[in-house]
Amino acid sequence: MATSSEWHESYGQMSEETLNFSRALKSLQEELEAVDWYNQRVEVTKDEQLRRILAHNRDEEIEHAMMALEYLRRGNPVFDKHMRTYLFTEGDILGIEEKAEE
Repeated sequence: MATSSEWHESYGQMSEETLNFSRALKSLQEELEAVDWYNQRVEVTKDEQLRRILAHNRDEEIEHAMMALEYLRRGNPVFDKHMRTYLFTEGDILGIEEKAEE
């Protein structure tokens, strides 16, 4: 069980759905942080074999992040709406926002 410092509200008052949503968000944060760390290491290492290993690890973390993001999309209609609006599009991102708000 998570420590009380990880929750902003009373753990016992939150639904399992809310707890799982929070867990998924935290997991996404951790995966993205790992992507950043591995990417920095790939950038600076001079050892080609190590660079390939680190790049492989980074790419695995990206996969994990996308799994968490998909979990969030499936469980939250607002995530779903915005992901459908912005992801896999072309052109100016702010222009997409303007069109979506029309």
